[in-house]
Amino acid sequence: MKKSVLSVVALTALSSLGLAACGNQASGSNLSNGAKTKSLNWMEKGNLRTLDPSTIVESTSSETLANADQGLLVNPKTNELDSGVAKNYKVSKDGKTYTFNLRHEKWSNGDPVTAKDFVYGFQRSVDPKTASQDSYILDHVANYNAVSKGKAPVSTLGVSAPDDYTFVVHLSKPQTYFKYLTAGSVMYPQNKKVVEKYGKGYGAKSDNQVYNGPYTINGWNGTNDSWNLEKNANYWDAKNVKLNKINFHVVKDGQTGMNEYQTGMLDQLSLNTKQQVNNYNNSPEIHKLNTADSDYIELNQQKVPAFKNLKLRQALSYALDRNQLVNDVLGDGSKPLKSFVAEGLASYKGKDFSNVAQVQNASEYNLNKAKNLWKQGLKEVGKSSLDLKLTSDDSDTAKSVSEYMQSQWTKLPGLKVTNVSLPSQQRVSRLLSQNFDMCLTGWNPGIPDPSATLDTRESTNSMNFSKWKNNKFDALMNDAENTNSNNENKRWDDMVKAGKLADKDVSAVNLYQNARPTLLKTNVHGLRYNSTGDSWDFAKAYVSDK
Repeated sequence: MKKSVLSVVALTALSSLGLAACGNQASGSNLSNGAKTKSLNWMEKGNLRTLDPSTIVESTSSETLANADQGLLVNPKTNELDSGVAKNYKVSKDGKTYTFNLRHEKWSNGDPVTAKDFVYGFQRSVDPKTASQDSYILDHVANYNAVSKGKAPVSTLGVSAPDDYTFVVHLSKPQTYFKYLTAGSVMYPQNKKVVEKYGKGYGAKSDNQVYNGPYTINGWNGTNDSWNLEKNANYWDAKNVKLNKINFHVVKDGQTGMNEYQTGMLDQLSLNTKQQVNNYNNSPEIHKLNTADSDYIELNQQKVPAFKNLKLRQALSYALDRNQLVNDVLGDGSKPLKSFVAEGLASYKGKDFSNVAQVQNASEYNLNKAKNLWKQGLKEVGKSSLDLKLTSDDSDTAKSVSEYMQSQWTKLPGLKVTNVSLPSQQRVSRLLSQNFDMCLTGWNPGIPDPSATLDTRESTNSMNFSKWKNNKFDALMNDAENTNSNNENKRWDDMVKAGKLADKDVSAVNLYQNARPTLLKTNVHGLRYNSTGDSWDFAKAYVSDK
């Protein structure tokens, strides 16, 4: 899920990690002989869902594919762009035409990567037959609306290939942050021959895909919880890729992960509990990384019509003590959300969007007020009680948070909450199919602009899983992206008003901006971290003997 560009407050970016060894490092660690094996053992919290760049919607798949595929530009660190397949590009004076000059490179199967692969990739992402949840990211490309609604053939989309190594994008209107969008998977090139060969099975397992990035993906059969990245010999900059292999393993139990890290089975570990963070607070192996993620509860108004009642939504919000949640339940450096847009994502004239758009009392804890609103709301919808299911991932962190939600919400008269913990792949599938009452989820904006988060609240956006609708909000976002798109001051003001409206109307129950406390062996270097995009970039990573 992606989370454009004004002045941005850059969050923690790791261009190099190299610290003294810690006593907890096992002598049998893979990294003790890293110079020979040139490999890493990496933890993931969730399973892969797909390797189809057009239909990726969750972080594990996105981060994995970002290290194996490459778009026109790449975004390895927060608010930073590097050249990707495009060695350079130019923008027309009116800001509506981008011309990219491409490198001569190959897919992992030896086929050349050409401008036609980008034309096809863009077209396939917008084609309604693909059912891409992220196709709206291309909404400024000329003729997007007609093509995405099936009213015009995909060939009329505003992209072209004058020759094999020139790719042109025509926008219907200027989009100042378009360059950041080109780094996302929905704009990756796609090999038409491979897509047609595998049909519905395209990207459903690692062998049903080809890659043009630093690594290839191997060992994923579509359901298993382990896979690996292997150095791609056909990558244009392969000589500077130092790691031969990165082994990924899904770890959902915090203690299991800690045991594997301490015995050298893992070289990296995402910490899951307050105790784990406290145990390593003074260790040179811990890195307390910031994110621009917003974590929240989606309330499905389509499946539970009662959620259309504002008082019921407000009651669910007032019933939660977010300070207790982040300090006592999480204890990992996460902090309560000030607004739906996370702090540090974007700023303008020295002011952070989250602070400017903050609505006083929107995240207040007031149980008495919650109970009164709940009673009033139930009466207004003609109910005496509600029996609801809260869906979440089955990781330790998600279970702890959902258990806290359950304990707080069952204090509301007539409310019964049942927790449903699922593997992340299944949880995402339920979101996409609207098969949930309430769901603990989150959003990584992908680019440093408030619209990247706020877009998900628009009534027509495929990522608006609550089906919340507010015409005034939609109008403000339309003004920001159209009428005032080239007026930075007015555009910012539109988005601030929209952000406040979304929080006043409880478009979602805002929870916290999560932190990412991470353990990393001290002889790992060159990793790059992006707080707003696909987190870890392994292209320049390497391990040393010490």
